[in-house]
Amino acid sequence: MSWKTLSDMDLAGKVVLTRLDLNVPTDGDRITDETRIIRAAPTVKAIVAAGGKPVILSHFGRPKGKVVPEMSLRFLVPALERHTGHSVTFMERPSRDAIDATPDGTVILVENTRFSAMEEANDPQMAGFLASLGDVFCNDAFSAAHRAHASTEGVGHHLPSFAGLLMAEELGALEAVLANPTPPVCAVVGGAKVSTKLDLLGNLITRMDHIVIGGGMANTFLAAQGIGVGKSLCEYDMLDTARDVMAKAEGAGCTLHLPKDVVIAAEFKAGAENRVVPADACPEDMMILDAGPEAVAHIEALFGTCKALVWNGPLGAFEIEPFGTATFAAARAAGKLTEAGKLTSVAGGGDTVSALNMAGVADQFSYISSAGGAFLEWLEGKTLPGVAVLTR
Repeated sequence: MSWKTLSDMDLAGKVVLTRLDLNVPTDGDRITDETRIIRAAPTVKAIVAAGGKPVILSHFGRPKGKVVPEMSLRFLVPALERHTGHSVTFMERPSRDAIDATPDGTVILVENTRFSAMEEANDPQMAGFLASLGDVFCNDAFSAAHRAHASTEGVGHHLPSFAGLLMAEELGALEAVLANPTPPVCAVVGGAKVSTKLDLLGNLITRMDHIVIGGGMANTFLAAQGIGVGKSLCEYDMLDTARDVMAKAEGAGCTLHLPKDVVIAAEFKAGAENRVVPADACPEDMMILDAGPEAVAHIEALFGTCKALVWNGPLGAFEIEPFGTATFAAARAAGKLTEAGKLTSVAGGGDTVSALNMAGVADQFSYISSAGGAFLEWLEGKTLPGVAVLTR
């Protein structure tokens, strides 16, 4: 890795600007899921333990450059204190003098960075002001690293910068399956539309030995082979593109895997009457909602031959019973192989994480990315501004 991490830095007596992603889900002032705070806490604690004073920067919601009182970060103080074990001082209008006046061992939380329109514009003036508050910059917000904002990228041009523990963990996990993995390497790419995953497929077919295509995307690839998919979700305007992807994959030595059998139903609703048919036998008045048992057995066997797996997207309409069967079964197979030390498995994306949690295997994977857009853009081979600035 070409970026510095916390262990590379001498933080004693330093004020450490620490970019976290504390954009937590809420119900009013109540935090409904503290996962992001829990995952960020080790970096904050490590900075304090190293003699540094963390000054936390984060956004919350979409105030669009205006002060919106209900989007203030003040409500995060109790949860931050609970998970970091340190007193947290909230600063609505931070200054270096006020920061220096706080006792050692104190954590400082600065008001919502997006209360200023200069944040999302990556305005040099705001980046310079933020930099004036600290001595070094720690970016621990991989989930916001695809945004070139003042607090994620701009400030990194003014201060010595390093990756926090969570950022380093995310990047290390992704490098393990993309940069220099032990072959064979497999990817699961699912979701509704091929059009949203073109860049991803374009990058992965040059890096993977196998790609399992699932969800509504698989219907488009089946249709591109002249197979009728009935009333299924299908992007008919993407058939030529799907054929192009298949040709490029063949040329790159990457095998694409489509379901040999599918689960069909007449309507998309929970508990809908359904049956399994060969993938090329979907009636015109039916729709494909999941991969079938033969497809699952094939995927499970494939996983058993691979050394690394990256997963983004479900194999079917997993949110609706019983159309999560294929996704859950394949996820359990990957989890079992990972626990046995036979597979390195990395997964990310909102739907994927939800599906793995529903399958009860999220803790069995080697790594579950906390990022959404940043995870996808990294898999697409794009440069993330918040990571690139760490490699200066």
